[in-house]
Amino acid sequence: MGLCLSCIKSYFMEINFDELLTVTFTLFAIIDIVGSVPMLIAYKEKMGGLNSIKATLISGALMVLFFFVGKPFLGLLGVDVKSFAVAGSIVIFILGLEMVLGIEFFKSEKDSKAGTIVPIAFPLIAGSGTLTSIMSLKATFEKHDKNEYIILIAIFINLIIVYLTLISLNTIERILGKAGLMAVRKFFGVVLLAIAVKIFTTNMGAFGK
Repeated sequence: MGLCLSCIKSYFMEINFDELLTVTFTLFAIIDIVGSVPMLIAYKEKMGGLNSIKATLISGALMVLFFFVGKPFLGLLGVDVKSFAVAGSIVIFILGLEMVLGIEFFKSEKDSKAGTIVPIAFPLIAGSGTLTSIMSLKATFEKHDKNEYIILIAIFINLIIVYLTLISLNTIERILGKAGLMAVRKFFGVVLLAIAVKIFTTNMGAFGK
């Protein structure tokens, strides 16, 4: 028991907390769960509810999966990272159009089971930008012989933030009100469109190289 505690203590002493903070904030900015609040509220209403735990666990499972076997998994499906990112950007673009124009592209079922997976867990929370970034971070850490498991800790921290945000949607909705929610939704819809365009152009531009 003492040996195990010693190992855990030694492991945490090896963690560079500046790097952990950097990776955590990087993933937080890419996931952008705060910016996704208007869309999450809209889909919660359309689906008649949202399973916060399930959405968090599924998105977390996708992030961890891509951390360990991202490139081999996509290779097995015959898909490269850039194609995956482009496909995800198209879905994000459609979500942004929904927010800005008020048009429904995704026809949600009355129950929340299917909607919790797509588009909530993917690509809204664990989107192509997040998944490809996790693979890129891991490759960078391996190249510089750094503790790559810092990325896993950062993922866990962000999942806690995601869960707390999901269970607070009703409170956030009450605070913003209908008018405030509409304004915020359209603003972040434009932000989503910009993110989608950036992911699309960045990866499309590299296809011919």
